[in-house]
Amino acid sequence: MKLRTLTAAGVAAALLALAGCGGGSGDDAGASGPVDLRMTIWSANAKHTALFDQIAAAYKKDHPEVGKITFESIPFDTYTTALTTQIGGGNAPDLAWILESTAPDFVSSGALEEIDKDADLLPSATATWEQDGKLFAYPFSTSPLGVFVNTDLVTAAGRPTPAQQIAAGTWTWEQAVATGAAVQAKTGKGGIVVGDFDYKGWDTLNTIWAGWGARPWSEDGKTCGFDQPEMVGAMTFIHKMVFTDKAMPGPGRTTDFFAGDASMVLTQISRAALLEKAKFKWDLVPLPKGPAGEYSVVGQAGIGVLKRGKHADEAKKFLAYFTNQENSAKLAQFFPPPRKSQLTTDLLAKANPLLKPAQLQSVVIDGIERGDIKTGHTGYAELQQTVRAALDPLWKPDADVKAVLSGVCTKINPLLSK
Repeated sequence: MKLRTLTAAGVAAALLALAGCGGGSGDDAGASGPVDLRMTIWSANAKHTALFDQIAAAYKKDHPEVGKITFESIPFDTYTTALTTQIGGGNAPDLAWILESTAPDFVSSGALEEIDKDADLLPSATATWEQDGKLFAYPFSTSPLGVFVNTDLVTAAGRPTPAQQIAAGTWTWEQAVATGAAVQAKTGKGGIVVGDFDYKGWDTLNTIWAGWGARPWSEDGKTCGFDQPEMVGAMTFIHKMVFTDKAMPGPGRTTDFFAGDASMVLTQISRAALLEKAKFKWDLVPLPKGPAGEYSVVGQAGIGVLKRGKHADEAKKFLAYFTNQENSAKLAQFFPPPRKSQLTTDLLAKANPLLKPAQLQSVVIDGIERGDIKTGHTGYAELQQTVRAALDPLWKPDADVKAVLSGVCTKINPLLSK
């Protein structure tokens, strides 16, 4: 019950209240001996945590003032709520991963310690985490979303592969849907899967609607965008893709691309590790061209030091080490770096041996240069729940798309004006 109440109240309000309660004890190494540090994360991937532990072990060798460094994995679906509850319950971690969608809450509330800037960081990567020229989290993962393709299924359906369509200048959303529909009709497998959507995570659909130039709200966050022509056009296209073209698995159907059950999935390159033992041929290509032209969507996560953590000073030192030039290069195999010097095909290819240099250039490097960071907003937790509930009527064959989207604006306008 406590989790539900906190989420409904909005993360921003909770953080603002907590920020006013003072910081943690600030007791670093001293008479009590070495300090222990804890970082909350949402990954439970064994390869991720093994790398984190390796970096932590190297740090501790030269820093006897630090005892254990623990990486605490919290499920992604409940991550922000659980983190905020820990902070409110007096059990704040020293460091935490933070979603780009909740960055405005954490940054504006004063819940994070200021950290040092690094001239090597891309300004476009740090913008989400800055306020008044100060940096409050390190953007450790700046990852454009691309399209993983099961080329065996596409060929079996008699369609040209996306790579062939790119070469021919025909890689558009219309052609992507035609491919997904053909795979579904001729092989019985799923068409296009939007990673982490499952008719719940509506904000993951930005991988599609951004191609129409649509936004859920205006850039200043004050005006609803769901009822605007761009979003209506995009959502109408998505609804048709699901219920008319059958190019995207419908509600209630679980389809795992990485098990060979779908022709395409829209997701981030960190998922490439799941294809290490794939029994099908696959490719990685940029998002298809939309009515608004070529585009890229970038998912981002930051690492912040919590003011209410017990060892903020030591946490800042460890964060500086965890994200330095050397360790950033190691992390690049899973999390595309925000460093200008490291956005090269040579470095990324070494860190991501499963991906070809051309794939890394077109999806990652080009994507970061032209991409938009996924939309966030203060009070995002409450907005997210409200939009999800208001969109539920859309996922029916006979839905009135325009009416549903107008209803979304009716629901969220009071939240946007707060």
